[in-house]
Amino acid sequence: MTAPGLTPTVVRLKLSLLRNGLRQSAGRRAAYVTSVVFVLLIAALQLIGLIALRGNAHTATIAVLLTEILALGWAVMPLFFPSGDETLDPTRLVMLPLRPQPLVRALLTASLVGLGPLFTLCLFVGAVISMAHGAAAYGTAVVAAVLALLVCVALARAVAAANIRLLTSRKGRDLAVLSGLVVAIGAQLVNFGAQRLGSAGLSPLDPVGEVLRWVPPASALGAVDSASRGSYGTAVAQLALSAAALAGLLALWSRSLTKLMTSPDQSTLQAAEPSARERTSTGLSRLLPAGRTGTVMERSLRYVWRDPKTKAAWVTSLAIGLIVPAFNALQGTGSIYFACFAAGMLGIQMYNQFGQDTSAFWMVATTISSPRDAYAELRGRAQALLLITLPYATFVTVVTTALLGAWPKLPEVLGLSFALLGAMLATGAWTSARFPYSIPQEGYKNVAPGQAGLAWISIFGGMISAALLSAPVIAATIWLNVASGGDAWTWLLLPAGAAYGALIALLGLRLAAPRTARRLPEILTAVSKG
Repeated sequence: MTAPGLTPTVVRLKLSLLRNGLRQSAGRRAAYVTSVVFVLLIAALQLIGLIALRGNAHTATIAVLLTEILALGWAVMPLFFPSGDETLDPTRLVMLPLRPQPLVRALLTASLVGLGPLFTLCLFVGAVISMAHGAAAYGTAVVAAVLALLVCVALARAVAAANIRLLTSRKGRDLAVLSGLVVAIGAQLVNFGAQRLGSAGLSPLDPVGEVLRWVPPASALGAVDSASRGSYGTAVAQLALSAAALAGLLALWSRSLTKLMTSPDQSTLQAAEPSARERTSTGLSRLLPAGRTGTVMERSLRYVWRDPKTKAAWVTSLAIGLIVPAFNALQGTGSIYFACFAAGMLGIQMYNQFGQDTSAFWMVATTISSPRDAYAELRGRAQALLLITLPYATFVTVVTTALLGAWPKLPEVLGLSFALLGAMLATGAWTSARFPYSIPQEGYKNVAPGQAGLAWISIFGGMISAALLSAPVIAATIWLNVASGGDAWTWLLLPAGAAYGALIALLGLRLAAPRTARRLPEILTAVSKG
């Protein structure tokens, strides 16, 4: 009997894994169906939108720009989400007697099965239809759409295969931290660019499009425009560039697979330390207070630096806290009060303090036997957060003030930021004890299954409560800005806001400590579910 081919086997394997994964729970099936409907809707809208651009003078420019942006997304997504498609992880096949070239063909074919390739193909189909005019152009369009899709998929798989040892190691997962920063910066850059183009039109993009139409895979789509204009030699050259890029990516992918399947894995081996080397304390511990407060602060700061989930949350908050007020100020549409966004984003890190410890919280729980111990624990965590948040919120406020030239408003905005931060520390300590939830260590989910309601209540309920607690300072700010002659006294909002924030934070910690001590078993059970 003839053995089945490798390509059909790998495709069936991927479909079987997908089907078996959906059978695990109704929630997973519902989420998958929802994502399919959403992706198909967006794909249909973009297809219609691109076809509607047919005949526009800037259609080719838009098509090549969208193609390069999409190709960039295919290239970087494996670095940010290495476990997003575990069925195509080549390290799972290293023990099988497979040759790299047939394996590349099989994995490339299996990679075309999914929502991502379908979404990409819809964009390319819409782009080539919008540019094609004449039989030669339509013939070129068929080749160009398929070729561009293959380049994108091969690019993603080549990048993943070249970095898979790193991405699947513990330290390599820290690359996911960059995803929040890239998304935050990218969203603001897109918003900034869209506003600029809205006033200047698409003409400034034409020189960029002329360059990108020679960069694969956009060169394949550029060939359609060239064929429509009768430049058949140019069209052939542009298709050849994309074909050469595909061949190069496949060769790189094959070489990476060969190395993976023949070389030992040394990415996670740690060099043995000399036995005579004594571990010394870091300078951080010498700078922190003595006793339990300093110990708790050091532990919290080490979580921020070492734990991938905690680090990702902090990096995202730090980035968005600066980007939102700064970009709005640069666009001339911002307000000085947007600077409070930094304090709000970082204040969220106080919520679900015990859930951040996951199952390791039991070691902390053994040291808490009274409200006094609970207060010391919460105070240390709050002070660790303040060590980063206070200077950062001040920095963001000063930068936003400088960009807007609103220096007289600096004291009152700083006062508002400090009051808001104190209120979030207070509500965060209380909700951490009242609504704790688990944060899974694996994957990219931030809430364990079945605890989403607790997370929503904890974060959004706490934020609403913090806004209400900050109401006195907000009311005083409004009154001084509205009242005649009140501008001369707005500087008082800085010390008043700082004092109010400190007072409300201390009060919140005091009230949360007894509840924390009483609910230790419930908290331990809740945070250990992940």
